[in-house]
Amino acid sequence: MRFGTVLFDFDGTVVDSGAIILASMRHATREVLGREYSDAELMQTVGGPGLEAQMHALAPDHVARLVDVYRAHNEPLHGELEACAGMEAVLVRLRDGGRRLGIVSAKRRSTVELGFARVPIAHLFETVVGGDETELQKPNPEPLLLAAERLGADPEDTAYVGDSPFDIRAAKAAGMFAVGVTWGRIHDRAKLEAEEPNVIVDSPEELLGVL
Repeated sequence: MRFGTVLFDFDGTVVDSGAIILASMRHATREVLGREYSDAELMQTVGGPGLEAQMHALAPDHVARLVDVYRAHNEPLHGELEACAGMEAVLVRLRDGGRRLGIVSAKRRSTVELGFARVPIAHLFETVVGGDETELQKPNPEPLLLAAERLGADPEDTAYVGDSPFDIRAAKAAGMFAVGVTWGRIHDRAKLEAEEPNVIVDSPEELLGVL
């Protein structure tokens, strides 16, 4: 066992939420701004320092309205969520193998709970850090370090698994083993490679060989 503690991003890593995020980003920008953005423009900051920052990058004068419209559209869509293919079985094997697991997400804690209501895997994680629980967000390491503190874990004995460049930067800043994953389809592999994680994997099953 290389790492006693393994922390995970939520969207695009544990749950297959890229499509509903994109749909809600598109809905909000159409309704509030009345214009079209490319998928890449809409998704470029997803997984980073929270929804407000994502909207600020698009239209700094309309952040509050964009966030409200996004959430009204997005939260009901959590009823359609599924776990990323193969992820639940891997989480069970990691836990049964003695790892302590946690979630660190840019989502508000209450929105993570919406996901868990649909994908019943909350019992596999000993802690959840939501985006509203720390002053600073990824790529700052504060949320990851809070999760490690809650678990009594040494960052050097901790891996962080995520699908965005922000996840990798946060893991490296926290002194954790940075694992980039490609199955989230929110950020492409080239963006992950540019951040120089410790490893990139293409399927949840590969995690068993690196963690």
